[in-house]
Amino acid sequence: MSSPRILVVQPDPTVPIGSLDAWLTEQGATLDTRRPPDDDLPENLAGWDGLLVLGGTMRAGDAPGHPWLSSVRGLLSAAVAGDVPTLGICLGAQLLAVTAGGRVGADPKGPDVGPALVSKKDAAWVDPLFSELPLMQDVLQFREDTIEQLPSGAELLASSPRATNQAYRLRRRVYGIQFHIETTPEVVSRWAGDAPEKAATARPGALDEDPLAQVHADIAETWRPFAHRFADLAASRIDPVEPRYTLPMA
Repeated sequence: MSSPRILVVQPDPTVPIGSLDAWLTEQGATLDTRRPPDDDLPENLAGWDGLLVLGGTMRAGDAPGHPWLSSVRGLLSAAVAGDVPTLGICLGAQLLAVTAGGRVGADPKGPDVGPALVSKKDAAWVDPLFSELPLMQDVLQFREDTIEQLPSGAELLASSPRATNQAYRLRRRVYGIQFHIETTPEVVSRWAGDAPEKAATARPGALDEDPLAQVHADIAETWRPFAHRFADLAASRIDPVEPRYTLPMA
């Protein structure tokens, strides 16, 4: 099995790669994790077969407080330009959206926290990463911002009643998901302890030990194969989505 080299950017020490570490490496991927600002980020993606940008407590427009976010956006811009297999998670998806011309802002409904469901959109049924997912997928939410507008040309792949733009694809290989699939119960419990006011907006009991254990078991069943397919995409073991052709205007 070929070993795709994936650059992992972890913007926040409290938001680790979690379960995705095992899911990607068991499919043969080699992970190169960078934790800015302590670790330098490369200027481009030469030498890497894929890019993974994780979440964080900062916001997509928070460059003045976190100047290295502009370097993360530079890598995401390079990924879009080169159609490099990419997955942005939560903050990563929001950074990808604004980098490519979309818009992110505070969710007018307030924080979205706890176990949730998202559903596939039409384009997902023919997407190589999303097609094998069930119609409804278990995910974990822990966010205050939302993707208000997708970049031009983006394909919407998943939505929920709470937020329309839950997952999307740019070009053929660049993906963003506004929810979490990589968390563990322990990580979510730490988030809840660090942000009690935000955690209080979750459904009563949703962040208790047993519900968190159950939803993470359900997430693993659905999203572990998805992570395998992302590693396969980075290794060119599966084909990207077929490009859509349109007739020229008369």
